[in-house]
Amino acid sequence: MDVIVVGGGKVGSYLASILLAEGHCTRIIEADSKEISRLKEEFSPDSLFSGSGSDPAVLEAAGIRNAGVVAAVTGIDEVNLVVTCLSRFEFRVPRTIARVKNPKNAWMFTPVMGVDVAVNQADLISRLIVEEMSLGNMMTLLKLQKGQYSLVEEKVHPFAPAAGKAVKDLCLPSECILAAVIRGGKLIIPHGDTVIEASDEVLAVVHALQMDRLASILGRADGSG
Repeated sequence: MDVIVVGGGKVGSYLASILLAEGHCTRIIEADSKEISRLKEEFSPDSLFSGSGSDPAVLEAAGIRNAGVVAAVTGIDEVNLVVTCLSRFEFRVPRTIARVKNPKNAWMFTPVMGVDVAVNQADLISRLIVEEMSLGNMMTLLKLQKGQYSLVEEKVHPFAPAAGKAVKDLCLPSECILAAVIRGGKLIIPHGDTVIEASDEVLAVVHALQMDRLASILGRADGSG
């Protein structure tokens, strides 16, 4: 896939390195000449474009008409919003993603302004902290469907309601499925008659609203983790 990353700072360069490692054709637009000099040490010159991502001519030069995704990740919210607006409405890019640095500006980053996905760093970090505080030993490995679902992992507590029970008898939340059980270094695909043992590491996909319920099944019966 052709991807354009606008903003070559720490966030943008790291994102670009991941995309390139996964085989995506990735181009970086950066306005700061000093940053461009740094980026030349990490990326090939033909993947770098000097200029503002809010300039249609620069976007054209970077090949935006062939891009499947544009990610605007500069440290300036106004620039990111202009980039996504141009990408969507002027160049008809199928997918636009924008970084939101100031959470007070998040209300502007909507589809009406050309933003498909807004990544609000402050909000994400705050929610993760609150989530970790409330879920005891449960760890979130991956967010799915814009945060509606999560892939989580938790070690079964010796006094957990799940310990010693078969999967079919667990009364799992309605929007939850056990994906794997790791026991003694071996991965087990759980079925209805699989018995969950204390200290098993359980991986599950669960709806955000039902994570507390799953944590109460896998953790201590009194909910203290």
